[in-house]
Amino acid sequence: MARNPIRLARGFLTVGAWTLLSRIAGFARDVMMAAYLGAGPAAEAFLVAFSLPNMFRRFFAEGAFNMAFVPLFAKKVEGDEDARGFAEDAFAALSAFLVVFTVLGTLLMPWLVLAMAAGFRGDERFDLAVLYGRIGFVYILFISLVALLSGILNTFGRFTEATIVPVLMNLMFIAAMWIADLAGWDMGLTLAWTVPVTGVAQLAFTWWMAARAGWAPRLRMPRLTPELRHLAVVAAPALLAGGVVQVNLLVGRQVASFFEGAVAWLSYADRLYQLPLGVVGIAIGTVLLPDLSRRLRAGDAEGGRHAFNRATEIGLALTIPAAVALVVIAQPLILALFERGAFGRADTVATAATLAVYGAGLPAFVLHKVLQPLFYAREDTASPFRFAVWSMVVNAAVAVGCAPLIEGVAPGWGFLAAALGTTVAGWTMAWQLWRGARGGMGEAARADDRLRARLPRILLASLLMGAVLWVVAGMLEGALTGGGPTRWGALAALVALGLGVYGAAGWALGAFRPADLRAALRR
Repeated sequence: MARNPIRLARGFLTVGAWTLLSRIAGFARDVMMAAYLGAGPAAEAFLVAFSLPNMFRRFFAEGAFNMAFVPLFAKKVEGDEDARGFAEDAFAALSAFLVVFTVLGTLLMPWLVLAMAAGFRGDERFDLAVLYGRIGFVYILFISLVALLSGILNTFGRFTEATIVPVLMNLMFIAAMWIADLAGWDMGLTLAWTVPVTGVAQLAFTWWMAARAGWAPRLRMPRLTPELRHLAVVAAPALLAGGVVQVNLLVGRQVASFFEGAVAWLSYADRLYQLPLGVVGIAIGTVLLPDLSRRLRAGDAEGGRHAFNRATEIGLALTIPAAVALVVIAQPLILALFERGAFGRADTVATAATLAVYGAGLPAFVLHKVLQPLFYAREDTASPFRFAVWSMVVNAAVAVGCAPLIEGVAPGWGFLAAALGTTVAGWTMAWQLWRGARGGMGEAARADDRLRARLPRILLASLLMGAVLWVVAGMLEGALTGGGPTRWGALAALVALGLGVYGAAGWALGAFRPADLRAALRR
């Protein structure tokens, strides 16, 4: 059963729209946190503590487990096999593992904090991070089970239910900070306790959605079935690959932890560049993996190639201009969005520089989301692991090696090596995935005539937009550094101008056709 390309596009738009709402809510959450805590000890401690369950979530659930589970589950659904039994066994096994892991992680929290941020040793950031981490680490249990249930829903094309979950979390954080401010509560502790509360709410909501769809797993004792053994074999290389990705994050945080305020600067910049990455990359990856798995099961190679090419085209048409904008107007963005309260001008300059470095790697990370499903849909998790290992080596070499060099040339700026390592490693991974896909995936991974014709035009339209933004940002410098509505109005004008210039240039150059999007939405 091959899926209609219009349905695939609708899936991209659905996930992208809800992910956009989630990222906007998450961005509002971080703006509030920056205003209340700035880049101070409590902010850095919470960001490290909250990153621990999220890191392991990406490692186990959204990474290795789901990348292996979704194709196998989709193929069982397609082949009218016992998909429900397989899902229930997977849910029971993951639950049992996560309970044990949560207990161990909570007990070993001081060592986990040191592994994330050794630069915290000996100051108040360390004690706060351990406290916050022990309060919130149980979040990994709830959110990992959410990821499995979301994978089930996504397989049946039910993308809205799963993508509402992050919106719920961010809205709960915003409400918690607002209440804490009114009640005079400790803001750091409020954020820490909000983490497990949101996890419970997210799991309850996703379980309810799965039950309404008729696919809520029945609770059962875990057992090691042949299907789970096969799942473990398929997931093992992806688990290792996910570990490599997390090692990259650890290297970056370790480098940043030795520069006061840098953990917060990197986190705030990461949130902003994750906005387009989440809207486009996650939407494409979420929809493309089950679609490719179904097509391969049905023997629809041409349909798989079309889906891959359109995903690549949509992804790059949206992220290349976003990357150019993040590089060109990084400081106006940070200044208007974050600089208030405890977040001062020095924080703005440092965060903007980090954002510009991250922005240069944005298209690479979107390409990961497009290229990896080609491997996972064929149950090839070993190749991405090999590529990830090389990327890890590149990241460590750049981040650790360049930090003292940058610090020697520009004292106080060595933390930028962490962002530079992430970007260089991202492009290294994208290049390896592209080479590997061309060599082993056959026609499914080859660019069609439409993609080859449009990509250079997308790049040219993006560069034209960047040049206009550069000039106009200089003209609006006074308004951007002003206060209140003036600053927001200037930024809104810049964003609107960028969208208008890119849209007009792209249409004139033939980079895209508005009729394509209108047809997808209409149908």
